[in-house]
Amino acid sequence: VQLQASGGRIGAGWGLSETLLCTSRRTDRFLRMGWFQQAPGKEREFVASISMSGGSGEYVDSVKGRFTISRGNDQNTVILQMDKLRVEDTAAYFCAARRFGRSKFELWGQGTQVTVSS
Repeated sequence: VQLQASGGRIGAGWGLSETLLCTSRRTDRFLRMGWFQQAPGKEREFVASISMSGGSGEYVDSVKGRFTISRGNDQNTVILQMDKLRVEDTAAYFCAARRFGRSKFELWGQGTQVTVSS
C-alpha cells in the first residue's frame, strides 16, 4: 500500500496558502489518514488527521483555525489546506495512514517540503 504526497513549495509566502494532497489506491483499508511535520533537527509531529468514514478533522493546537483536512471527492485523496502560513510552519510534511485494528499511523508517504518565507 503506497501513499503518494504532492504539493508543497519552497518559498511560500507568509500569510498565504498552500495545499497538500495525499493519494492512495487502497484507502478502504484505512481507519484514518493524516499529516505530520518534521522541522530540521526536530521530531516528527502530528499536524492533522481525519476519519475515512467521515466527520471532522483533528488538529494540533498550533494549526487550528488555519489548516483544514478533508477527503477528496474521489475518496482516494486527503487534502491539507494550509492557510495563513507562518514561518514556523516550515517543515517537511509527511502523509500517513492508520489501518483498521492498528493503534498508530504506520504507513508513510514521502515527505513534501513547505518553506514559508517572511
